Amino acid sequence: MKEGFRQAMAWVHTWTGLLFGWLLFAIFLTGTLAYFNDEISHWMQPEIPTRSVSSQHSLDLAQHYLQEHAPGASRWLIDLPSARQPALTVRWQQSPAKRGERGQFSEKSLDPQTGTEVQERETRGGDFFYRFHFQLQMPHPWGRWLSTIAAMVMFVGVITGIITHKKIFKDFFTFRPRKGQRSWLDGHNAVGVLVLPFYLMISYSSLVIFMAMVMPASILASYKGDVRAFYDEVFPASSTPELAGAPGQLAPMAPLLERAREQWAGGRVARLTVNNPGDANASVVLVRDAADRVVHDVSSAVTFNGVTGQLLSATPEQPAAMAVAGSFYGLHMGRFAGPVLRWLYFICGLASTAVIGTGLVIWLGKRQLKHAKSGVMPFELRLVEVLNIASMAGLTVAVAAFFWANRLLPVQMTGRADWEINSFFILWGLSVIHAGTRPGRTAWVEQLILAALLFCGIPLLNALTTSHHLVASLTQGDWAMAGFDLACLGSGLFLAWAAWKMRRSGRVATTTRQRVPAVTLKREAN
Repeated sequence: MKEGFRQAMAWVHTWTGLLFGWLLFAIFLTGTLAYFNDEISHWMQPEIPTRSVSSQHSLDLAQHYLQEHAPGASRWLIDLPSARQPALTVRWQQSPAKRGERGQFSEKSLDPQTGTEVQERETRGGDFFYRFHFQLQMPHPWGRWLSTIAAMVMFVGVITGIITHKKIFKDFFTFRPRKGQRSWLDGHNAVGVLVLPFYLMISYSSLVIFMAMVMPASILASYKGDVRAFYDEVFPASSTPELAGAPGQLAPMAPLLERAREQWAGGRVARLTVNNPGDANASVVLVRDAADRVVHDVSSAVTFNGVTGQLLSATPEQPAAMAVAGSFYGLHMGRFAGPVLRWLYFICGLASTAVIGTGLVIWLGKRQLKHAKSGVMPFELRLVEVLNIASMAGLTVAVAAFFWANRLLPVQMTGRADWEINSFFILWGLSVIHAGTRPGRTAWVEQLILAALLFCGIPLLNALTTSHHLVASLTQGDWAMAGFDLACLGSGLFLAWAAWKMRRSGRVATTTRQRVPAVTLKREAN
């Protein structure tokens, strides 16, 4: 019975891994890149300078700019610069022409040291990878549903994988190089055990994040079908005061930063919202930075009177249940992580992606051995081979193309951000066509070589198209810009090594197949 149960779990692990493996590979790779969301966005907008300035100074500049350029606006929003995101961003909402209408928003990026406008290029930056990994560039809410189902399948795959490998920790210390399928399986097992805690945390927390979407029954029953009422109670919005109808002088907002920190025992302000900035009844809402702590609290804010500076309200501490859910959210996003821990997240994400990729390779390789003698591959195996190549090698080409498009597309081009994303999907689509028209191993090698050339060329492309080349970035201490170039160079070298190994193993396999008798191939297939 035990062996029968374990075999059943192995069957579930194998087939769920295959059917959702290609999607999970893309979700994990883009989600891993999203851990450096801000750094990617900084590289993709080199016009925004990196300045070491205080939040108080930046806020003074933002307030002065808005008082000069948007004195009659109904609302101001100010995003303060941080160590990871150097931009000082201001937005304002025009007063609506008619009652009940929403005024239009305008947005500008400012130099956090001088307060002058920065004309940055239009791009989605790292936010594209962040949103793709849970929305899949699909209309709401279908992408979220699909990614959540994939997360549920992944969680099942992790549990069944644990059950299947009865010698799971012994497998961690077992690796037999140059043994074909056996080496791939050893690597799959070893890396899977290494990142097992990360896998469990990521898969389970992703289900917790969308819990209200996938399990709404209790909410619908408690709130009589009014889901909006549930969200209003869980995430109460700060009330916007009514206009007094009399002009008011907005007090300097910089001192409010320290008062907000006192409320949060040292927490940092990420955003300020000023309601009715030119009115006697103005209010200033300061929102806490999510990177301050592990527990995520989207509604943590304090509100002051904009004219007198009087504290009006502060959001209470989260209930225990919400704090637990916020902990899972914070662990999944990793925004609290410092540079070292963020790199650990990144490495674990890449290792998890590799586990998915090796599982797909193992599934196909084991079945290809059964048809090695005839030399004819069934259509379904050929389809899996094409999808393997496009979903792994093709996706890395698409990621590199996204970065190249950022530097090659004209800065003032209309719809520029959309065409960066179009470049990503065009190259990814072409990789499917290429994989379908070329022999399997040849397609692997060619796409890996192309990805290697594109990634290795990114530092050179950056040097030719901007003044932020690698030497300049290192000299100026812009570690985000320099780190991006170095990470791309390292990725390119790794992909070049993978292409070389793939090509070399193909030659060895061809020679071996000519020498090894058919009975040996049959034994390996089993």
